[in-house]
Amino acid sequence: MKTNKVLSTLGMCMRAGKLITGDEIVLKAVRQKQVHLVIIAGDASANTKKKFNDKCSTYGIQLAEAFDREQLGKAIGKPDRVVLAVTDSQFGKMIANHLSHNTEVDNIEQ
Repeated sequence: MKTNKVLSTLGMCMRAGKLITGDEIVLKAVRQKQVHLVIIAGDASANTKKKFNDKCSTYGIQLAEAFDREQLGKAIGKPDRVVLAVTDSQFGKMIANHLSHNTEVDNIEQ
């Protein structure tokens, strides 16, 4: 996972106005199929993870679990965030590609 690229892309997405945050706002957008990618913090509660996993799978929206709430908040210039949703398809594809792309160097533990 290319952490810096994903976090900087999230910041760009926020500045472009193509990112929404907050449980209820994201859930509403998922139900209306207005989002292309939902990112949930790894340190979110089990209940929150289940809720978004169920909703995203029901509506065919891609869901990624990445980073923690502090990293997500810092990336978009806000306080801690647990759930983010990308409303632009190109940004969504770019972020999903970076999240799923692992290089050999990323897997080496020191």
